[in-house]
Amino acid sequence: MVTVLKGPPSTPFLMGGINLSTMLLLVLAALLVSAGIQDARTREIANWKNAAIALLAPLWWWANALGWMAIAEQVGVALLVFAAFVAAFHFGWMGGGDVKMIGALALWLLDPVALTWMLIVMSLLGGALTVILLIERALRHRTAQIEVPYGVAIAIAALITLREPLFNHFGVNA
Repeated sequence: MVTVLKGPPSTPFLMGGINLSTMLLLVLAALLVSAGIQDARTREIANWKNAAIALLAPLWWWANALGWMAIAEQVGVALLVFAAFVAAFHFGWMGGGDVKMIGALALWLLDPVALTWMLIVMSLLGGALTVILLIERALRHRTAQIEVPYGVAIAIAALITLREPLFNHFGVNA
């Protein structure tokens, strides 16, 4: 499985033996679950959730002792990913909240292989979700265009990608 971390966390332990890296991963996981549920219910992702994901990334970099060059590289990659998905938004293939969530997550995925893995899994899950919604629409004899809650696929793909580093922090084999 792909890892998100380039090395072991170097931050001191906080309450109960949980270090800052683990705490941040837990917060990210909670934000992802919340965003996925909200998107499934309303077909929207609150801007504050995407902003929180993006604004916590610098703490993640600090907790993982990233140097300035690595941070600049990470921001550059995230901007490229965001720009690519802005094009998808422009063509009506994705919603704005989905695009913002992908860009914010790109700030967290320090390993390019992890980012690629997350995007591939996200695409496969999004495609499967689209097929399910198309079948559901056909079975109900509806003609309206479907709105795919792509945030669900993004959140699940990110959680799958993050499972190894998160569980490794707790000494569990993922």
